[in-house]
Amino acid sequence: MNRCVRHAAVFCLLLLLALLANATRVQLVAAGGYAANPANRRADIARYAQPRGDILVGGRAVTGSRPAGGPLRYVRSYADGPLYAPVTGFSSQTYGATLLEGTEDSLLDGTSGALDDQPLWREITRARQRGGDVHTTIEPAAQQAAYDGLAGRRGAVAALDPATGRILALVSSPSYDPGLLSGAGASVTAAWKRLNADPQQPMLDRAIRQTYPPGSTFKVVTAAAALAAGEVTDLRAPTNSPDPYRLPGTDVALTNEGAGCRDASVYDAFRYSCNTVFAKLGADLGAADVVAQAELFGFNDSRLRIPPSVAKSNVDTVMSPDQVALSSIGQYDTTATPLQMAMVAAAVGNGGRLMAPYLVDRVTNHAGSTVSQARPHLLHQAVDARTAAALQELMEGVVTEGTGTSAALPGAVVGGKTGTAQHGLANTGTPYAWFLSYAKPPGGTRAAVAVAVVVEDADAVRADISGGGNAAPIARAVMAAVLRQPAAGLNRPGGS
Repeated sequence: MNRCVRHAAVFCLLLLLALLANATRVQLVAAGGYAANPANRRADIARYAQPRGDILVGGRAVTGSRPAGGPLRYVRSYADGPLYAPVTGFSSQTYGATLLEGTEDSLLDGTSGALDDQPLWREITRARQRGGDVHTTIEPAAQQAAYDGLAGRRGAVAALDPATGRILALVSSPSYDPGLLSGAGASVTAAWKRLNADPQQPMLDRAIRQTYPPGSTFKVVTAAAALAAGEVTDLRAPTNSPDPYRLPGTDVALTNEGAGCRDASVYDAFRYSCNTVFAKLGADLGAADVVAQAELFGFNDSRLRIPPSVAKSNVDTVMSPDQVALSSIGQYDTTATPLQMAMVAAAVGNGGRLMAPYLVDRVTNHAGSTVSQARPHLLHQAVDARTAAALQELMEGVVTEGTGTSAALPGAVVGGKTGTAQHGLANTGTPYAWFLSYAKPPGGTRAAVAVAVVVEDADAVRADISGGGNAAPIARAVMAAVLRQPAAGLNRPGGS
């Protein structure tokens, strides 16, 4: 071999090594940068090259995938989009994904390793796994009852199975159609701008992402703290409660909407919602006891996932006595999501055991095999069984002979608490109407459903707005829808 041939061979070898080195750099070192480059559409093309897995409610798919043409072959579609938007969220080729569409994205689009039935073959071929299906805990009849009850008014409903933590209904109103945001192009951009500019905030999930002053519904927590601390030992004994009550350290006189609250027993004060009695009770207990009890019900927890994240419900940990008094009646800086207040009612109805709320029952692969299954677990022992029984006596009194009689259901035992929460500058805003409740089926010893309802813009004059009048009928309809289902134990004496 002459010298020229040798030089050419060496040069070709160097070129080959350079190509190999560059290929290694591209495949290993720079791959992440190329994949993340907005100009690289390969990931999007692969993502939308096949139908997405579905989200199911009551065994029926409430999502789908439709052919769209072009390089992004499939776009998301929704059945009953506004009804289930607070559950599904949206999956958009332009704006990403929210709620279950976001938290379960890798399962729905097939990239999760949990779906692999042939992992070695997938690794060799790099073939994309078909998306899995997400089965929710939502009860369709309860969801529809909540949606119909709000009837487009601003507000939200959350309903739970107290024994397991399964979320049975999650409604936010007004709602929107997630399908408007599914694809790409001018119409999607226009819909996005219109929805975000809407003062009614239809894309806000009020059930889990909005907090409100809970008003008198927080008296359940205050009563629990008083019972647990031994501050109250007899529900029907008179209390030393003036009317009006001067907030400690201030000249502010707290009053009540009606008469009969002076020295009222806790039982009477609860069923007629006397602010003075519970404000004084909270001030006497002090911040530590009130906050500790609230946290056992789930307040101040920023880690709650269902799996979408839930806004933290707040009770200030450092307060002066007058602030504790106001917090004890659900005012001052105390705020709660509807889901949080449903958790309070669920714990009471479940003998004091607060189960962790969850929205996904199971996930199946494309062949229908279950790849993950939810397991109910205890979040907190909110109160002991004796305290829970006393709280049930209070809440059931509200429905049988108090401010919540419109929530009563024939044959069922219903407990409830009304609330009318002030808000806005100097409390000039239209009050929020609250109602939280639970229901036991005939013969049942534990509640089969717990519900919280908040109505922001109650359709009534300010003086007539109340949880019993505006929110309780919605809760009643949701509870009735759940109790009609065989799983609620209506036809099983002693069931729960």
